[in-house]
Amino acid sequence: MEQKYDGNPRASLNLSGRRVTRSEVTNDWGLLLQWEVRHNGKVIATAPARAALHYECPQSSPGTYEIVLQMWKYVDYKKKADGEFTNSKFIEISNKVTYTI
Repeated sequence: MEQKYDGNPRASLNLSGRRVTRSEVTNDWGLLLQWEVRHNGKVIATAPARAALHYECPQSSPGTYEIVLQMWKYVDYKKKADGEFTNSKFIEISNKVTYTI
């Protein structure tokens, strides 16, 4: 059975201090949904986002933080020798929000 991707999933993020709130996802594929958090350009955390409309970054180190919502896009099970998927991946489905400490 083949996965059908009707439309592109989209959500919008709003930032209030360090708390990010997401809208409902339109064209939701029903796959894994996560927050990706970067500090000075390096991924420092990923957190499940399916059940929660809010995320607050617990980090307080000085620097620039960027948060985006991602959804898993399954293509196939093809993997590299280390187990990393080659074709399936997380795609960004929202705007990025940034704040600086």
